Amino acid sequence: MDSPLRHGTYCYPFKETWMHTILLSFQSIGVVYGRLSTAPLYVFGSIPQNDFKSDESAYEYFSFIFWTLTVLSLVKYTFIVLKADNDGEGGTFALYSLLCKHAKVGLLPNDKTSDDVTNNETGSPSRTKAESRARRAIAKHKSSHYLMLFLALFGSCMIICDAVLTPAISVLSAASGLRRSLTDIKYSSSRKTEDSVLKDLRKYVPVPTACAILVCLFTLQQYGSHRIGSIFAPVVILWLLFITGVGIYNIFHYDPHIVFAISPKYMYKFFQSISWRSWRSLGSITLCVAGSEAMFADIGHFSTKSIKMTFVCLIYPVLILSYAGQAAFISHALSIKDSSFAIEDYNHFYRSVPDHIHYVFTILSLLASAIGSQATITACFSIVNQCLALGCFPRVKVIHTSDKIHGQVYIPDLNWMIMILSLGITIGFHDIVRIGNASGMAIISGMLVTTCLTSLVIALYWEKSLLLSACFLVFFGSIEAIYLSSNLLNFHKGAWYLAVLLALSLTTMVAWHYGTLKKYQFDIENKVSMEWLTDPTSGLRVSRVPGIGFVYTNVVTGIPAFFSHFITNVPAFHQVLIFVSFKSLPKPFVSPTKRYLIGRVGNRDNKIYRCIVRYGYHDHIRDSDDFEEQIIRSIGEFISLEEHDAESLISTEGKMIIVGKQLPEGDALIPLHDTGATSSPRASTQTNINTTEDTNPKIKRKKVRFMLPANSPKMCPSVREELNELVDARESGTAYFLGQSHIAVRNGSNFIKRFLIMVYVFFDKNCREPHVALNIPHAALVEVGMVYTI
Repeated sequence: MDSPLRHGTYCYPFKETWMHTILLSFQSIGVVYGRLSTAPLYVFGSIPQNDFKSDESAYEYFSFIFWTLTVLSLVKYTFIVLKADNDGEGGTFALYSLLCKHAKVGLLPNDKTSDDVTNNETGSPSRTKAESRARRAIAKHKSSHYLMLFLALFGSCMIICDAVLTPAISVLSAASGLRRSLTDIKYSSSRKTEDSVLKDLRKYVPVPTACAILVCLFTLQQYGSHRIGSIFAPVVILWLLFITGVGIYNIFHYDPHIVFAISPKYMYKFFQSISWRSWRSLGSITLCVAGSEAMFADIGHFSTKSIKMTFVCLIYPVLILSYAGQAAFISHALSIKDSSFAIEDYNHFYRSVPDHIHYVFTILSLLASAIGSQATITACFSIVNQCLALGCFPRVKVIHTSDKIHGQVYIPDLNWMIMILSLGITIGFHDIVRIGNASGMAIISGMLVTTCLTSLVIALYWEKSLLLSACFLVFFGSIEAIYLSSNLLNFHKGAWYLAVLLALSLTTMVAWHYGTLKKYQFDIENKVSMEWLTDPTSGLRVSRVPGIGFVYTNVVTGIPAFFSHFITNVPAFHQVLIFVSFKSLPKPFVSPTKRYLIGRVGNRDNKIYRCIVRYGYHDHIRDSDDFEEQIIRSIGEFISLEEHDAESLISTEGKMIIVGKQLPEGDALIPLHDTGATSSPRASTQTNINTTEDTNPKIKRKKVRFMLPANSPKMCPSVREELNELVDARESGTAYFLGQSHIAVRNGSNFIKRFLIMVYVFFDKNCREPHVALNIPHAALVEVGMVYTI
């Protein structure tokens, strides 16, 4: 049996070694921790200088930064939330998926047969949980299911919004640093000329430079996390060494007593003299944990062990030293602000850098800031990939950039959309403070959602006491609620743009999930039994015509609604009917010996089969020209094995067998290739319902014929007879049935329902088409249109 692949881990048949962990840790520095490591550039800088009343203010703000990093990033995420992964995937939707699987709160009912197929492949059936009092209470109240889904969608939208805002603020802060360095250069002895040059630098350098960097950054995404991480990691490591050295220098040179500011008494002093103005400045402190949520969402690109080890051993101590050094410098600057040695812009990081290494800082900060947004971009890809799996995001193309780590994905459509929005924010706002206000609210809102969902995971999945779950929610939730309230005070200063992005993304996701759910419910309600199709007393008087009919459907049990609609209008189907469904598995490749799962629908005389095709994310079986041949050979093997198979999967429709292994008595069917034949349109002329015309019927296609093996007289007579009928049907031709759904809103529906369906229809028509198995010849394609009235 193939070794199972765990999401976010290497697909080796042995446990992840320390060498692999170290390699992933190195790559994660360039992808996951760029945002956290570049936050010192703008955390203190986004606090208005008027809020620094005395040198004690530097101590108070540093105390907040220290405890916020320690409590939220270190304790909450590193030691608690990272354990709540869903098969190596992280993020708010991973938490929701855990609740769906183990607490039965999903609004889309799980496909039991589909789950059994996966378990049969991996050999590790999902662990069933005993019903607890909390789980029973949650299952009873349908409103709680909608609330959990809303939290998951809301948290996912916040990560998407942060992926738009972070590149803008990171790159713009670096471009602003470049502008400051250029303004320090003497260009002319004429005062007028000098002022004109400085004015042009302020006007034309930051925004165009930021836009150019953004385009380059998003262009690099196609190369995947492992390549980007290997390229970016050395730059981030140099940056971390640089800010560590600057921080240590500033601590010893300006104010060694800053280390005592880790005492919570300084936060108490802050609250003693609190005002609306100082409360609003707490929103800037939120930026020091920017990247913590992405750290959890990005574990699918690496591994939990590598991300945890890197943060605890490297990132956390470096950030504490850097913030302490900057606070020491600010404290010194505040102590002399009324003297002739007063320092301008003392709360900006570049001022705390010694003059003799200022140009090194400019280059490193420019590179590191460009890299800083990588964490949220990759987190956005991971979150959207999870949303696709649960039917909560419109169809987009997902490219797996690694054949070893399933979680490393790249989504081209989303990448370019985020780039356009980031460019729009950079050009429209061109202000770090306003973008920072919006980004801070996105960060803390996403953290609060993660706290709520994790508390439910603690109670419902980990099965800890409700008291422990409540303590987790109250402790971390209250801290995040304080920061959220301070960010809300900045709503009119840029944070309103987050509300616009949230409205767009949340409407899209809610509408798509609503439309998907209604279509699923329609399919379930209109699914018909096999008896309806084959019972002579049903009044249908169905005729069987020569040939093989392939019916492609997402339903893995029963007869899909669109095919029953077809039979109602044209009461005829082929001599052999095959229902084909696809099931993706979380591994790069599926062995051909384990790819096809074949079962029988109804009794033997019906000649109706079901084929579930399993594939990995690097398999390209749908584009294979011999796909039809492989399915027919697999059904022939199933017919031979059916009588004496010992390893089969019992589904609601009967026995299903994994086929593909070499039979002891040889192949059940022998293929005969005729490469000179053309596609036969015979099968498609049997019906005139939405049959697509073949624009070029003379295209040469491989025509495969079959015959029974030489030892066929030794076969069981019933097996030989059924194989002969399969061969005869293949000779008669092939037709392919695909369903085309059209959604209509029922008369009298309210405005919200009509609006959601309208949005769903718009995306359904304009996003990527669903995957279709193989290159179907147009002359043999039958598309059955059906109206879904909901």
